[in-house]
Amino acid sequence: MNMQSIMAQAQKMQKEIMAKKEEINQKEFVEKNELIEITVLGNKKIKKININKTVGLAAEDLESLEDMIAIAYNSALDKIERETEKALGAYGSLNGLI
Repeated sequence: MNMQSIMAQAQKMQKEIMAKKEEINQKEFVEKNELIEITVLGNKKIKKININKTVGLAAEDLESLEDMIAIAYNSALDKIERETEKALGAYGSLNGLI
């Protein structure tokens, strides 16, 4: 295999990785529990948080709500990481592209 062929394959692989990463960035990941539902995009930006208003929340419950938001957000981030690994795992960790 000559150097030009290797470089062409590397460029093709890089384009594939970037396309898959963009696909994941646009995907929505939803996590919910009894109090909240959080939607996070694959780029790890929060799109939406819905608080269940039928649960009747007292002031002392705010700390619990904050904890539940953090738990839901972190769970959504875990889903993003699994999706990224599933989609790009075949490429390994190519210099931080993944």
